Amino acid sequence: MASIFTSLGRTVFAGFVLLFIIILAFGNNFASAELPFIFRWLHVMCGVMWIGLLWYFNFVQIPSMPKIPDEQKPAISKVIAPAALFWFRYAALFTVLTGLIVAALSGYLHQAFTLQAPFRAIGLGMWIALIMAFNVWFIIWPNQKRALGIVTVEADVKAKSARVAMLTSRLNTLLSVPMLFLMSAQSHNTSWFVIVS
Repeated sequence: MASIFTSLGRTVFAGFVLLFIIILAFGNNFASAELPFIFRWLHVMCGVMWIGLLWYFNFVQIPSMPKIPDEQKPAISKVIAPAALFWFRYAALFTVLTGLIVAALSGYLHQAFTLQAPFRAIGLGMWIALIMAFNVWFIIWPNQKRALGIVTVEADVKAKSARVAMLTSRLNTLLSVPMLFLMSAQSHNTSWFVIVS
């Protein structure tokens, strides 16, 4: 059992094996797992990684950096942050792609993007998520490359880039609150957006 948990790859694989066993055990309940559901599940998994890493950066890493002695900071900036940013970027990308696939397969992509009732909540959530993903790829990541020294720049540019990346990450944290609410509101047919529709 320990050999499973000492390897991330084996742990994730074991998670899929466990899922398969659960599906076999409760086959009748999961037999109708349609393509939109599979992509919704992938969408949620990618979204958990994306927002989880966003919140890790904002709730843990950024506030902790001033408390870390200077000689220990390279462990974060050279090892942990680049790895976390890799998963962060691609989780954002795959969250958006799987979300668009779910909307297309379910037949509400156009209505959501044009904020038509009854898809106004999910549509607004999608637009917010697209803004957040744009920020990840085109503002946060280029600035983090400079701030972390992946791209060599002058010290003042490095400092400015770190600030821009942090502020944009904070903007995404702010946006994640209504985005998550809107996604949940749509999937639970809440009356919140019937009232304001």
